[in-house]
Amino acid sequence: MRTTTVEGNHDGLAALGFLSLIVGAVSGLIGALFRCSLEQADSFRTMFHAWAQTENVTGLFIVVVATAASTAFAVWLVRRFAPQASGSGIPQVEAILHGERPPPPLVLIAVKFVGGVLAIGSGLALGREGPTVQMGASIAHTIGTLFRRGADDCRVLLAAGAGAGLAAAFNAPIAGAVFVLEELVRRFETRTAISALGASAGAIAVARLIHGDLPDFRLKAQPFPEFGTVSAYLALGAVVGLLGVAYSRSILSALTVADRLSGWPAEARAALVGAGVGLLACIAPDLVGGGDAITQRALEGTGTLTTIALVVTVRFALGAVSYAAGTPGGLFAPMLALGAQAGLAFGRICVHWFPGVAADPTAFAVVAMAAVFTAVVRAPITGIILATEMTGSFTLLLPMLAACFAAMIVPTMLHCPPIYDLLHDRMLQKKGDPAR
Repeated sequence: MRTTTVEGNHDGLAALGFLSLIVGAVSGLIGALFRCSLEQADSFRTMFHAWAQTENVTGLFIVVVATAASTAFAVWLVRRFAPQASGSGIPQVEAILHGERPPPPLVLIAVKFVGGVLAIGSGLALGREGPTVQMGASIAHTIGTLFRRGADDCRVLLAAGAGAGLAAAFNAPIAGAVFVLEELVRRFETRTAISALGASAGAIAVARLIHGDLPDFRLKAQPFPEFGTVSAYLALGAVVGLLGVAYSRSILSALTVADRLSGWPAEARAALVGAGVGLLACIAPDLVGGGDAITQRALEGTGTLTTIALVVTVRFALGAVSYAAGTPGGLFAPMLALGAQAGLAFGRICVHWFPGVAADPTAFAVVAMAAVFTAVVRAPITGIILATEMTGSFTLLLPMLAACFAAMIVPTMLHCPPIYDLLHDRMLQKKGDPAR
């Protein structure tokens, strides 16, 4: 005789599906407004830096102080009103889903929004998806509670809202839904799948009304690769796998250094990071910020090998240091920028030394975006779909499969856990302190 389980229980499924659409619509609205705010902040930062360059030393000083103050204020908002808003927010969401942390307060949405705009807009190498994922989860829990859903349905809606936040951040509805199943809950359940799909659909429907429906990145049409290129993409995946291991460990190392400075006020530590970012912005303004412009340049094949190596080196360090500041901000966008640059460099080398194997280095940049995501997060299906939706390059699915296959093996053999597992464990070890 078949046992009735939560999975087999379809009571209230229609109401849950309807609520998931509402959750998605609200998450999409907030996510689109957050993204538009970041774009305005980026434009202001560009004009501000251009003005500062005309003022010589005075301008440099003002930029450094302003960036330090913005970063410190973002951390103050987090510490004062919503400590759970620190960092990405994805480990916090996973902890709530596992019953290890209470649901987020409604004030978190405002703190994550304002703090994220201040930090990312100031030039820290952080992603917009962290704030939108956690804001989406908070919105979903609020709506579930408002409509008197049970604890199980509230958890389902919370996961779906987080996926809707990711969908809105990158204009990637399928990746948002798959992220819920592959990363957040790590199992397939009918109620969760329906809610995730509904929330992502609702988020994209609203977000595209505000932000448009074009893919995030412009990419020239890519031909279907020949079978002989598979070996090159396997090698790319192995190299990117090593890069992913190093990047994960660098983030943890930066957080460890920040912990050793715990005698300093959190705002002082953040101001120090902000001052460094402000100084870098005065020297090389194209290297700061979330990284979308850097990714776009890689997809256009821009830069010499020397320039690309410099960008990878600076962004590698900047991403870890920025995350350790404790402001709201995610890992995805900087990770994708790092992968695109590394992939372009690998492609350039292949084109030069093995012209019969590879013809266009930009294809390697796209594939490396998915591979570095896989190496760090260990969610290959989400990574492949995300890179495909963001670039519109469905012809590169076979290379992505090959590269992500290798990018999964390398960190696993090196005993490097997924980054969000590491951050989740770190959060629990800190006994009440917010995870970053």
